[in-house]
Amino acid sequence: IGCSTQGESTMTRRTAHLFQWLFACTFLALAGCDAGGPEAGQARVAAPTEPTHQDFGDFEVHYNAVRTDELTAAVARAYGIERSANRVLLNVSLLRKATDGRAVPVDGTVTASAYNLNGQLKSLQMRRITEGSSVYFIGEVGISGTEILVFDIEAAPLDHPGKYSVQFKREFVAG
Repeated sequence: IGCSTQGESTMTRRTAHLFQWLFACTFLALAGCDAGGPEAGQARVAAPTEPTHQDFGDFEVHYNAVRTDELTAAVARAYGIERSANRVLLNVSLLRKATDGRAVPVDGTVTASAYNLNGQLKSLQMRRITEGSSVYFIGEVGISGTEILVFDIEAAPLDHPGKYSVQFKREFVAG
């Protein structure tokens, strides 16, 4: 009888440790769920699934488009941008590859147009912005509902005869 009690006691301890271990693992797994996500009621911001620049030998065209409500109030105010879940900001910059491997901003001209998949052309006026040695071009366009916008960009450096064309698309969900 003494052996079976000792065996049962060892088995009970092992079972208790197993349940504690399973509970700890379950707790840790559940604690990691949704970690780092937005607060309740905030929209998730998706990262682009396509590249955000295109290489043209000596030059690169960098581009991105985001809903303007994703900008901070200070940034929007500084550049006269209306923050809204129904507006998208296109940002384009033109860079020249230096001999040391760095990409250096260059001035130029940028034009852009946007249309949705229904073929509706969206008005998009680009503005030149300079900050120190950086030069970039921004333009805003309105959206309604869920829209996939196709952006056509033409960028030309001031001191170079070439023109560089980029097309990309992004999906936006208006608020």
